[in-house]
Amino acid sequence: MASETTTTAPVSVSRSATVRDVPADKFIDAYSRFLKRSGRVTVPKWAELVKTGFAKELAPTNPDWFYIRVASVARKLYLSAGIGVEEFRRIYGAKKNRGSKPGHRTLGSGAVVRAALKQLEKLAVIEKDPKGGRRITVTGQRDLDRISGHVINNKVRRN
Repeated sequence: MASETTTTAPVSVSRSATVRDVPADKFIDAYSRFLKRSGRVTVPKWAELVKTGFAKELAPTNPDWFYIRVASVARKLYLSAGIGVEEFRRIYGAKKNRGSKPGHRTLGSGAVVRAALKQLEKLAVIEKDPKGGRRITVTGQRDLDRISGHVINNKVRRN
């Protein structure tokens, strides 16, 4: 008796993922590339000259730094709603180098944070929270989860 052998093609693994399932650097990189390709984010004119905080000496050297900051702000709001400009200034602050004197913690730039929040509101990714600060919208959560799924699925395919 001859036995029948059947071969099946490998099934593509499609897994649903959230932003919490993806490492921060990989998600921010993927989302910033998506924002740049979409062309819907307007980079302010002053972006190439501005410092990102009082503790910094120079403007960022990466030409895509604004897209990265917008993606980072979106991720932070996804993880915890109700963050406002002042809290983001604390998050993106740094330690000021004061030479031989002890360093002091300083705040990040409020203009950069406000510009990033305005761009995300324009894209309908975030909205103002009635309790204060901003929160992620339903469409924003769906978009960020879709990007997370792409990051996870690309990782699965490479291995």
